[in-house]
Amino acid sequence: MENVLKGRSLLTLRDFSQEEILYLLTLAKDLKQKKKAGIFEKNLLGRNIALIFEKPSTRTRCAFTVACVDEGAHPEYLGQNDLQLGHKESVEDTARVLGRMFDGIEFRGYKQHTVEVLAKYSGVPVWNGLTDDDHPTQALGDLMTIDERFGQLNGIRVAYIGDGRNNVANALLIAASKTGMDFTICAPPSLFPKQTLVKECCAFAGDSGGTVTILSDPKEAVRGADVIYTDVWVSMGEETGVTSERVALLEPYRVTSELMSATGKPETVFMHCLPAVHDMEVMEEVFESSASLVFDEAENRMHTIKAVMVATIAVPAHKTIF
Repeated sequence: MENVLKGRSLLTLRDFSQEEILYLLTLAKDLKQKKKAGIFEKNLLGRNIALIFEKPSTRTRCAFTVACVDEGAHPEYLGQNDLQLGHKESVEDTARVLGRMFDGIEFRGYKQHTVEVLAKYSGVPVWNGLTDDDHPTQALGDLMTIDERFGQLNGIRVAYIGDGRNNVANALLIAASKTGMDFTICAPPSLFPKQTLVKECCAFAGDSGGTVTILSDPKEAVRGADVIYTDVWVSMGEETGVTSERVALLEPYRVTSELMSATGKPETVFMHCLPAVHDMEVMEEVFESSASLVFDEAENRMHTIKAVMVATIAVPAHKTIF
């Protein structure tokens, strides 16, 4: 599997098979256990990693930075004012320059097209740390968290409640349908995911044994759910121009203790990709409850990101780097 993933970019989990996703999760678990035991194999010794951030971040930046340092790589943060990406210099030219100097590139920004162009022209693995359309590294961390709690992914029932067409909802829809989960998105009809994506993920679910359901009634959506997941109601970059109508539209989709109880399962857990607006999309008593796995998710972003980098650019064991 290592040979299959070597040199690969992670732009979307659409491009990865169920077997490849599960391999990354297994590798992440192994690396997590080793870190807890104080074992650092320095799989990325001598590697240099470019971290491009058009959008600010806490978890993504810290996860990539710590993962790089743990494995012996040098992370170079490149913020919005550090590059002329797509302005004075084309994305294509920037990609070719960075590809001559770095062994891998992380991109967190706006357009999915930008990360695709970076991957096409850089000649090195490129990893999507978030775009307006997708968030595959978040989804991997979420899968790891669910697997740790329930011991499996296949057949686990997840209800995503709220804005059903944002990048996290898209990424989870892809990830869940690839790994045999029963995944429901519950949102107002105006915030349903794109029908083309739903159709694509239904095909993935058909292959994996999972299901995809789109609903607008929260109580119906969470019935029997093992996981209730939500995200902010106003995504990064949408703040300007989004009115109180969005909040009014999504108020019935707030995750409350009552909604958690509506699953009929006392073992149901709560998940959120963070940052969270407390008492907006989720009530404080749910966020701070023993059912909340939000900080496990945050930590697992680092372990899964580390696994992705190790799998795609690790130094071969026989190779010496000076």
